[in-house]
Amino acid sequence: MRRRFIAPLAAAALALPLTLIAAGSATAAPADKPQVLSSWTQTSLSSYNAWNNARNNKGVWSAYGFDWSTDYCSSSPDNPFGFPFQTACARHDFGYRNYKAAGAFPANKSRVDSALYEDLKRVCASYSGAKRTACDGTAWTYYHAVDIFGVAPAKDETTRTD
Repeated sequence: MRRRFIAPLAAAALALPLTLIAAGSATAAPADKPQVLSSWTQTSLSSYNAWNNARNNKGVWSAYGFDWSTDYCSSSPDNPFGFPFQTACARHDFGYRNYKAAGAFPANKSRVDSALYEDLKRVCASYSGAKRTACDGTAWTYYHAVDIFGVAPAKDETTRTD
């Protein structure tokens, strides 16, 4: 009787590691995650548009496990002097958070900061005259703030996901 009990138990014990391995690989992010992340954090308008389209369709990208949380422009105004910088700041947060999670933040910080600046300048391009000059100056200030003081944000209960 003892043999009948041990054999199924041994088979179950041997099958458990295989089940865990299969479950682990089922939840692994797709192999192209670093390439997708890189493509969404470039300085170009097409990179910005691709990221924003993905942001508006997050469910399609759920297998990648991207961190979409944001606090927008952190402790700075999201829309300083009425300039809509909020979405550019959200993309910047996306780059910081996801490169930090990938362990690749230091190597990508400069490009992510430059992408923020390009995004802000594109916002400013819709203005003219003194308003454009004010917007460009504000964009330059925001860029230099992250260039000098930017660090990968710690995730906490105050981060927003919208």
